[in-house]
Order: sequence, then structure tokens, then C-alpha cells
Amino acid sequence: MGMHQFIQGLNDLEMLERAPGYFKYQGHSVAAHSFRVAEIAQLLADIEEDNGQTVNWQMVYEKALNHDYTERFIGDIKTPVKYATHDLRKRLAQVEAHMSENFIQNEIPEALQARYRRRLSEGKDDTLEGKILSVADKIDLLYESFGEIQKGNPESVYLEIFKESLSTIIQFNELASTKYFIDKMLPELLNEASSSRVALTKIAQEIIQSND
Repeated sequence: MGMHQFIQGLNDLEMLERAPGYFKYQGHSVAAHSFRVAEIAQLLADIEEDNGQTVNWQMVYEKALNHDYTERFIGDIKTPVKYATHDLRKRLAQVEAHMSENFIQNEIPEALQARYRRRLSEGKDDTLEGKILSVADKIDLLYESFGEIQKGNPESVYLEIFKESLSTIIQFNELASTKYFIDKMLPELLNEASSSRVALTKIAQEIIQSND
């Protein structure tokens, strides 16, 4: 038993479409999303470190690169559906955990199983690195939704995803990196909007103010 199936799974993620079932001008794969989240998490961790935090860089990269690997088992479920109820989200997590454990026991060499059990488990926890992952994941989702809104996509779901992503990011406002994103990066993003600039800026301001 080698690591063939794990590597093969990377190809599966490259073919797995994000936000399935919705019209989009620019498609994104789960593999591409994982790479972007890793890059964003790296930036956020840099900011945290510059602000005096001790960062476990191994965990930053492990969490970011592997956070959606288990989607090869159940696919990328639509965001509004995935988070529709706490019970549904819990059940989906249980299915992912069961299938991941079965995969680890059958496809990962015993000497590496503990490491991959850690890597394929839920990475969004209360550690600094877990919080960085949570923010990085939503930043990428926010950028994806913004891209569709900016292109004039008629699907209303992208505006809902934009709102949900920003609302989640704000929940981590104790992080220096979150403050940096809100104060420095978000205004630059909104300035790139064309016909939707006023509406998106108003929405962003309302969300930010509601969490002050």
C-alpha cells in the first residue's frame, strides 16, 4: 500500500467544480481554491507574526492545503445548502469523517496514518492557525463571489455568498490579519467594482457596522 490513491485524489480535486449547479462566468476547481487559500493563509500568518503572534507554520500550510481534500469523497456541496442548518452541517461532517477514516485505513501506509489523520481532519478550530484557515477560506470565497457580481452574473446566490463570507470574516475581528483585510484590502477590492460599487460598499459597511 503506497500513496497512489492520495496523489490520484489531487487529480480528482482538479476536476471537481466549486459552486456546482449555478451559472458562472469563471469556473473554479477545488484544487485551485485550495492553492489560493494556502497563499491567503500565508499572507494572514505573516501579518499575525508581524503583530507579535507565534505562528506554527507547519500547521498553517497543512490546514490550508488539505482543508477541502475530503471533498473528493462527497463533492463540493452548494454553500447555502451546506450551511442551511446546524444539523445538516454536522451530518455532512460526520460523513466526511467516516469516509476519510476509511480512506486512511485502506490507502495510507500505517507509518503515515497519524499524520494524514491530522491533515484530513477538520482544520477550522480555535487555534490561531485554525482561525487563519477560517478567514482565508472565506476571503477566497468572497473574491469568487465578487468576481461573478462584477461580471453581472444574474444569479442572486453570489450576493448572498458575498454577504455570508464577509459576515464570517468579521467574526474573527480579534485577529490583526482580519483588521488588515477589512481596513486595507476590502476597500481596494470594492474600488474595482463598476456598476455594483455603491451597492456592495453599502452592504459591506452595514455588515461591518453591525459587528462593531
